[in-house]
Amino acid sequence: MSVTPTTPTETRSWYYRNQQAITPWLFLAPGILFFAVYVIVPIFQSFSISLYEWDGLGTAEYVGLRNYEDLYWEFVDRDAFFVSLKNNVIWLVMYLLAIPAGLFIALFLNQTVTGIRLYKSLFFFPFVISQVVVGLVFSWFYDPTFGLLNSFLGVFGLGPVNVLGNENLVTYGIIFAGLWPQTAYCMILYLTGLNAVDPEQIEAGRLDNAKGLKMLWYIILPQLRPATFIAFVVTIIGALRSFDLISIMTGGGPFGSSRVLAYYMFEVALSEYGFRMGYGAAIAVVLFVIMMGFIAYFLWSMYREEKGAH
Repeated sequence: MSVTPTTPTETRSWYYRNQQAITPWLFLAPGILFFAVYVIVPIFQSFSISLYEWDGLGTAEYVGLRNYEDLYWEFVDRDAFFVSLKNNVIWLVMYLLAIPAGLFIALFLNQTVTGIRLYKSLFFFPFVISQVVVGLVFSWFYDPTFGLLNSFLGVFGLGPVNVLGNENLVTYGIIFAGLWPQTAYCMILYLTGLNAVDPEQIEAGRLDNAKGLKMLWYIILPQLRPATFIAFVVTIIGALRSFDLISIMTGGGPFGSSRVLAYYMFEVALSEYGFRMGYGAAIAVVLFVIMMGFIAYFLWSMYREEKGAH
């Protein structure tokens, strides 16, 4: 009776034969687990809580979509939810100015200029300081009695302007404060992207007499698409989840005119509105849907561009 010899591969364990495919997932497993527990699960919990009337301690009462109906009527009546959503739209539009500003600062800092390291440190500084510090600095800057802004206006004979006390100016004043560190962040993204720009393409562009804006538009910007995509996503998320500066600088005032969805959610769920957790969760769901809509759009746009390139 003959015995068929077994090859060394057949005698090895299943893991040994599939380790190239399995090992990356083993390294990713802790990160995936933490992401699922601390991100994915809370998202579904927010959806669930938004269907209840709950104060966070007692028994939750199922109310279906009533919290969303209340939000709708607040929007129709131009109440707190409408003001918060309108301010978020203003934040979103104005915050996008950080992207071109960061790009042009990065283009300047990418040059070989005397003292460029000092310039880089000065522009990088806003990114490393806390949002609380930024809020305090700009609160002093806008102060109508001793603030630098009104001291500067006084040189031209202009009266003091109470930016944070004016319902029409307060949102723009806070956004201007937020643009300071956000521009620094976009600058860092573009500086990293500029280091990866292919010098051969630049030389080829120069041979074709591409200079200035033509060089920027046709040669450099196409190579900065990954950095631009990240800058857009991060800036949009930062604009929609703005909370720190509003809490520090105005507390939602004056008369609730500077509140945004994230701050209104905090007020409703944990502050002066009687711990309405379900209502706060409904606001969080609306904010999440808006945020995911923008991110999905940019992901789809990038996918189409990559598909078209191949």
